[in-house]
Amino acid sequence: MDTVRERRRLQTRQEILSAAWAAAREDGLARLSLRDLARRVGMRAPSLYSYFPSKEAIYDAMFAQGQQEFADQVAETPRMGSSRDVVRGAAHSFFDFCVRDPVRYLLLFQRTIPEFEPSPESYKLAEQNLGEFVQFMNDCGVTDPRAVDMWTAMLTGLVSQQLSNDPGGDRWGRLLDELVDLYCDHIGL
Repeated sequence: MDTVRERRRLQTRQEILSAAWAAAREDGLARLSLRDLARRVGMRAPSLYSYFPSKEAIYDAMFAQGQQEFADQVAETPRMGSSRDVVRGAAHSFFDFCVRDPVRYLLLFQRTIPEFEPSPESYKLAEQNLGEFVQFMNDCGVTDPRAVDMWTAMLTGLVSQQLSNDPGGDRWGRLLDELVDLYCDHIGL
């Protein structure tokens, strides 16, 4: 049963997560400070522990939230036209999702926080997203697991180049269509 206390607790957890994202975007993921986070939400650092037992638990909740946002993005991606058109649209959707929030990209798709490992529950969301992506590629006619690996390497490489070498620009994003066409030609799509 949903009580007022439970709703307040969930609202406070969400406020803490929003503040954690803001802090990570300002100072970097690895520099997340519980003291700063508590200050941002108007509480003392020890009070955070009643909502999250550790900093890793905050990272874990951020990871799960980011994976859900990614699943939502994928669900909204149009799937009309030829397989090549659909794959091209998926490439743009993934690229835009990643470069729109570099901190979220780092948390979801890179290993930038020493010793952080998502909980099995949170990682299950990532596995579901990957499984749905593999099914999406299969539906487009891409059934070779190596072709899926090439795709993820190509796209994360482009995102990494964009974030590292032209943040806020479009230098690497302008290459998407050409590289997707090369990829499709290579795998016979």
